[in-house]
Amino acid sequence: MSTAQLTAVGAKEKVEKRAASAGIWSDALWRIRRDPTTLAALGTLAIIAVIALAADFLSQNFFHRSFTQQSLLDSYTAPSGDEPYLWLGTDDLGRSQIVRLMYGARVSLAVGIFGALVSMFVGVSLGISAGFFRGWWDDVVQWVVNTIANIPGLFLFLFIFAYFRPEPVPFTILLGLLGWIGIQLQARGLTFSIREREYTTAARTVGATPARIMFRHILPNILPLMIIVAAVDVAGLILTESALSFIGFGIQPPVASWGNMLTRATQFTTHGPWLIYPPGVMIFTTVLCLYLVGDGLRDALDPRLRGTEKR
Repeated sequence: MSTAQLTAVGAKEKVEKRAASAGIWSDALWRIRRDPTTLAALGTLAIIAVIALAADFLSQNFFHRSFTQQSLLDSYTAPSGDEPYLWLGTDDLGRSQIVRLMYGARVSLAVGIFGALVSMFVGVSLGISAGFFRGWWDDVVQWVVNTIANIPGLFLFLFIFAYFRPEPVPFTILLGLLGWIGIQLQARGLTFSIREREYTTAARTVGATPARIMFRHILPNILPLMIIVAAVDVAGLILTESALSFIGFGIQPPVASWGNMLTRATQFTTHGPWLIYPPGVMIFTTVLCLYLVGDGLRDALDPRLRGTEKR
């Protein structure tokens, strides 16, 4: 046997040994570390998140401008390298575009992440309980799902936000409460399958309570897929917030978000065309990276790929 064949056999045995001993999370981590696309997307998202969290520190110590500080004498200043706060220019009120972009990142990411957590909590809870108990409870939950699903989402958002105009925190919670339908259907379908597995049947046989079965046997088995759905859901909520802010029903000024920054920029295209590109690029980059991460997680957590190296 040649050296190349021996190397190939040794590599195969190493992969099989690792796959046999690794759990689902360590196996997924191993795959993600060897996926350059997912790593690049995660790195980009990490940089955006760090900048958003450090917005206060950077605005005070580096840019020396707050996101609300106005200077009418500096309105519509084109991007320049004279001062750090002018790197992306200023808007119609003379506010630094780059500083507002950092604070907008904080708001947009918070809306996406916390809205997705609310959706996950509601959707997974109702999905597992409906799939496990079935009967009248499943009928009630599915009636609610079908009712909400048959209402056009945009009109529902406009109807609610036109009358209430909530603050950022209630706005985020409402987005989460209106976006759990897909998660619930996924969790319910998986619960139907897992409910009939041998280990859940054995747990019922020895007298385990429904709560213990749902939290100890069903939830851990559907959690990997729910994490993938959550990554995509964050991207969808960021787009939803941006769309609602763009038409004037989302996060309201003076709080900065990428959506309302884009809205204001389109009103002054003749005076400051440079104001349009930064929030649009940030929305595009963030959503693209979240979808790439979701795709990478799907590949890493797919049980059909366990024991094989990712090509």
